[in-house]
Order: sequence, then C-alpha cells, then structure tokens
Amino acid sequence: MNPAFDHLYEEYHQDVFQFLVYMVRDRSQAEDLVQEVYIRVFKSYDRFEGKSHEKTWLFSIARNVAIDFLRKQTSWKKRVMNMFDWTSNQLADYKPLPEEIAIQSEQVAMMYQCLDTCTVDQRSVIILRYIQSLSIHETATILGWTESKVKTTQHRAIHALRKEMENLSKKEGDNNEPRKMERKTN
Repeated sequence: MNPAFDHLYEEYHQDVFQFLVYMVRDRSQAEDLVQEVYIRVFKSYDRFEGKSHEKTWLFSIARNVAIDFLRKQTSWKKRVMNMFDWTSNQLADYKPLPEEIAIQSEQVAMMYQCLDTCTVDQRSVIILRYIQSLSIHETATILGWTESKVKTTQHRAIHALRKEMENLSKKEGDNNEPRKMERKTN
C-alpha cells in the first residue's frame, strides 16, 4: 500500500472515527463511514496539493461523508421514534453511546444531548472546535468558510446549546420524580 496513505490512517484514524461518532451518533455506522472516508482519500490522494494540512483535508472529507449520510437518512423525528421502544419507555439502542464512555458530569451529558438540536453546521463547528480542539483557522479550512463565519456559527451554536440546556433543566425540574432512562436488555 502507499506509505503516505498508511501514515494518514495511522495518524488520524481515531480522530476521524470520533468525529463521525459525534456527527451520526452511531458507532457501527461511524465505522462504516470511516471506511468510506478512506476510500475517498485513497481515490483522491494523488490530487491532494498540500495547500492545507493533511488533517484538515481529511476532516473535510469526513464532514462531507457525514453530511451525505445524514441527507440519506429519514427525517430526524422518524429516527428518534425508531430509536425509542414505546412499550417499555426505554432506549432500544444496545451499543454504548459516546457520552457513556466519555461523559463525567451531568452537565456535559446534557450538553451532548442538546447537541442534536443544533444545525449540522453548528454541530460541525462545536465538534471541531471543542471536541477535536481545532483552531478557528483549521475549522474554517475544513468547512471551507471564512474565520468570521466560524466565529459567528460558533457563537450561535453556543447560544442555542445554552438555551436548550436551560429548557431541558426546567423540564426536568418540573417533574416531581426524576426521569430515568435505562438501556433495554435482553
């Protein structure tokens, strides 16, 4: 195989996978999408001109793959309805969720849940800036935007997240009994 391709895979595989898990919220689907990313990389590597950092180029491809996947999905509401087992009031997803692995506080868990209310562009900026720890410049390059647009989208995303988290806190505070979601087990 091509040593440059091997280097890209070894160096950035985990970051690309994590980005896709956050974007599509399904570990097995993210694994499939990682394969799609590297197929596209393999097919287009000879056209990579080096004008940007290879990580930036790779994340641009990953973002496009995620957006293509999300566009092909049924509506957001239908996906949520299918994920919930209405007869037992439990989530029907058996795979560990990213927040179950990485979340250490209730507030961070709530923020992750509220991330779904953001637009795809807002979610992309939040993931790239705060989860992947990329700079504004790197984020702008990946998204093909100006730095100003990244800053504006980041500001709006943070505002939307904060508002949604406040609403969720109020809803949970209104209930006398705390809501408990458990994984469905066989």
